Amino acid sequence: MPDFVKTRRDGAVFEVELDRPKANAIDLVTSREMGEVFRSFRDDAEARVALVTTAGDKFFCAGWDLKAAADGDPVDGDYGVGGFGGLQELRGLNKPVIAAVNGMAVGGGFELALSCDIIYCSEGSRFALPEINAGTLADAATIKLPKRIPHHVAMEMLFTGRWMEADEALHHGLVNAVLPADQLMDHARGIARQLADGPPLVFAAIKEVVREAEDKAFQDVMNRITKRQLETVDIL
Repeated sequence: MPDFVKTRRDGAVFEVELDRPKANAIDLVTSREMGEVFRSFRDDAEARVALVTTAGDKFFCAGWDLKAAADGDPVDGDYGVGGFGGLQELRGLNKPVIAAVNGMAVGGGFELALSCDIIYCSEGSRFALPEINAGTLADAATIKLPKRIPHHVAMEMLFTGRWMEADEALHHGLVNAVLPADQLMDHARGIARQLADGPPLVFAAIKEVVREAEDKAFQDVMNRITKRQLETVDIL
């Protein structure tokens, strides 16, 4: 079985690389693999910071693999630990997680970046939530995006499915920095090493407090999103 999720340790930094041609899209097998990898990071006492990236420079991640779905991957199948892409497992981590976005982050791929604490991207990166064009909601991004950027900008993206370029993403605070493609990983690794030398118990406390402040509302809203998605599918 192909290994689409690769990991490596650099001291206390745990690197995760999604490498699934052609667009780093996520099918059921890859989703389960990602969840297990994030759980492995959670349980590794020596790993203090995760750095999430993907192979190539065209697509960071295209989200759900629509071809796999057309070929028989059930939409309501077993995504594995943490649900789709292991994102709930990722969101529940008490360690810092950095995303290095190198290309287009689309749909669930955009959600993958939004599930990280810090986002750096290359100059050619772009972000979009095109689910509206299929007549459905953008899952957790419907909740997460308005918390990252101004409400009216988030609503425009959710309503239209339009692209956001890297410079606009920086302007609105979606990403922490925009780097030339050949400097992205060096920069992200440098910050990851800096955090790895920081106080892990304080980092955990910060993430716990932030998460507890939003968890109940988050789950309630996710339940409503799922309900509305089903209603929308019925209407279509």
